[in-house]
Amino acid sequence: MLELLHHIAMTAWATVFDVAPIAAILVFFQAAVIRRVPPNPSRIAIGFLYVLIGLTLFLVGLQTALFPLGETMAQQLTDPEFIGGDALKGIVNWKDYAWVYAFAAAIGFATTVAEPSLIAVALKAEQISGGAINAWGLRIAVAIGVAVGVSLGAYREVSGTPLHWYIIAGYVVVIIQTLWASKFIIALAYDSGGVTTSTVTVPVVTALGLGLASTIPGRSPLLDGFGLIAFASLFPIMAVLAYANIADWVQARKRKRDQETDQAGDKETSL
Repeated sequence: MLELLHHIAMTAWATVFDVAPIAAILVFFQAAVIRRVPPNPSRIAIGFLYVLIGLTLFLVGLQTALFPLGETMAQQLTDPEFIGGDALKGIVNWKDYAWVYAFAAAIGFATTVAEPSLIAVALKAEQISGGAINAWGLRIAVAIGVAVGVSLGAYREVSGTPLHWYIIAGYVVVIIQTLWASKFIIALAYDSGGVTTSTVTVPVVTALGLGLASTIPGRSPLLDGFGLIAFASLFPIMAVLAYANIADWVQARKRKRDQETDQAGDKETSL
């Protein structure tokens, strides 16, 4: 118990030290540039205290639960006794790691759907677009992109193939999609790649990547353990652009059917 309290206290001090520059910048611009007292200063101070407490507890939870859990799951799923087949002989066969890919996709999808930054962006996009962009549809599209990306990243770790070829090929696809996408969705799609790499997704995905690299024979945690975040940032862009293209295609088909129906109705009326 004392060790946990000491850990919380040290994390709280580190959090204060990290957040202090942000607070200093805000106070400086408020006092020296704007030269006005912000409304409800006591409420702002209480909110700032809540932020410190929340960040502290969140970081403690990451270090004591999420990181160990992600590494433990990776170790269990890559245990030769669990995998069987060639793994019992010390041979890495990417076909034997199907449960690893499934777990990577599931954890990528689940963490993204729960990502607070994505929820905020999706709600704002729905509000500003007047409902043309569905918040849930956007969140699901981004989550599918992360699921595919993290699963493919897990395959890269298992197979030991170079990371940069995946990223280069992915951005080539994004460029091609951008040429065909509506200009109203491009910026949102690009931002969607950034909001996925935030408080919930990053710790779990990072722990998964390091756990895989630590347990798969012939893999280095330093060389192979990182890179899943790159997949989690890239593939949501592709998913949102694809979602927008499919939505435009569906709307175009609907308008075409409506026009054909109206024309058929006009012909019957004229007869």
